[in-house]
Amino acid sequence: MRKGLFALAAVGLLATGSMAACGDDKAADTGSSAGTATKAGKVGVILPDTKSSARWETADLKYLTEAFKAAGVEADIKNAQGDKASFQTIADGMIQEGVKVLMIVNLDSGTGKNVLDNAKKAGIATIDYDRLTLGGGANYYVSFDNVEVGKLQGQGLIDCLTAAKATKPVVSFLNGSPTDNNATLFKEGAVSVLQPKFDSGDYTKGPDDAVPDWDNAKGGTIFEQQLTKDPKIAGVLAANDGLGNAAIEVLKKNKLNGKVPVTGQDATVQGLQNILAGDQCMTVYKAIKKEADAAAGLAVALAKSETPTTATGTVTDTESKATVPAVLLKPEAITKANVKTVVDDGFVTKAELCTAAYAAACTAAGIS
Repeated sequence: MRKGLFALAAVGLLATGSMAACGDDKAADTGSSAGTATKAGKVGVILPDTKSSARWETADLKYLTEAFKAAGVEADIKNAQGDKASFQTIADGMIQEGVKVLMIVNLDSGTGKNVLDNAKKAGIATIDYDRLTLGGGANYYVSFDNVEVGKLQGQGLIDCLTAAKATKPVVSFLNGSPTDNNATLFKEGAVSVLQPKFDSGDYTKGPDDAVPDWDNAKGGTIFEQQLTKDPKIAGVLAANDGLGNAAIEVLKKNKLNGKVPVTGQDATVQGLQNILAGDQCMTVYKAIKKEADAAAGLAVALAKSETPTTATGTVTDTESKATVPAVLLKPEAITKANVKTVVDDGFVTKAELCTAAYAAACTAAGIS
């Protein structure tokens, strides 16, 4: 994968106006007849799928819905369900109905660019949400520092291998989709931390594979092939919790779960439960509410024809060389020692996490 895709500056992006959102898992249309709702234009949002990560359904949809609703700005939030043709059709419909702002999470840069180009021709303001569309020319970009996410994963794996007193461990990579620029950045960050270990001979780099479309079932098959090829794998750099769980299921079949550290990302209920059970080493928590609020606040300002207030934050699109105003939020590493943080933040509830099988582990982790 290519490295160094972005030059990152210190960032912060706040928008004038209130932040808010609305939607269900198919299409969310809400508005208010009072005040700002009648004056503001409509916002269209396209989320990518519900398969690659639970977050798109359980977190982003929820927080965007709340944000636009609170601001009284009408929004249409739809999910492309991983289908490029559907993504394009949804976008065409939103453009034709005259949305004033279009926010997308692209399925790949090619599809995303086509949508952004069409929006631009129609005079619609555009926001890349979570994933930058390379060469797409979006007006704004809101995400987390994705290279930092990878660094946290790499360091987390090192910490777990150190705690396990592993000697010259073989580390395998189960990377995200090759068409997702974020996956490239996660890998870049992880390698920057792990490469010195490989160079010194302390670690051995094992199988290294990308998982098409972040498909967890394919991830399980790929990891099973990795383990067959190299049974000495002692650590797994999995790009998110879904792929981490896919690897853990394979490790369970081989009675290796809990013995081979596995990383993750997104702080899903499943990932956190795997951590509590001792089967997953760590995950990366991204406070999605902050990301959704920042993006919604920006969209609300644009929908009201207000000029967003931006700090000095930018990213450089290495394909177009364009500088894009941006906000990059800070991710946080989560291990068994601080799982409580995610519950305290309200990202997951105790009821969701601490089911009967995990009740004792939750109590031990201080979740009450």
